[in-house]
Amino acid sequence: MKLYVTDQGGVTHELEGIEGWRVMEIIRDYGLPIKAECGGCCTCATCHVYVDKEWLDKLYPMRDDEQDALDNAFDVHDNSRLSCQILMSESLDGLKVTLAPGTEP
Repeated sequence: MKLYVTDQGGVTHELEGIEGWRVMEIIRDYGLPIKAECGGCCTCATCHVYVDKEWLDKLYPMRDDEQDALDNAFDVHDNSRLSCQILMSESLDGLKVTLAPGTEP
């Protein structure tokens, strides 16, 4: 599975996705600039990403706790999600996300 991540500098990286892993974990483990301070607990919004619009309908709907965390994020858009709340699966092969401002360490 492939995951395409555009960093804050505009460079796109092709990462190997792992079934069942959080997108945040994959981004972090590849060494891209993402804080992910809470480690995936959906409390800090430092793993905020913009999901490419063609992929939004393929994601699970946002839960209330994710929306609450995004209320504390910078520059939130309609396609904002927390990467810790997106689990890689075959149906997300080719997913494209962009790291949001304020997520770099």
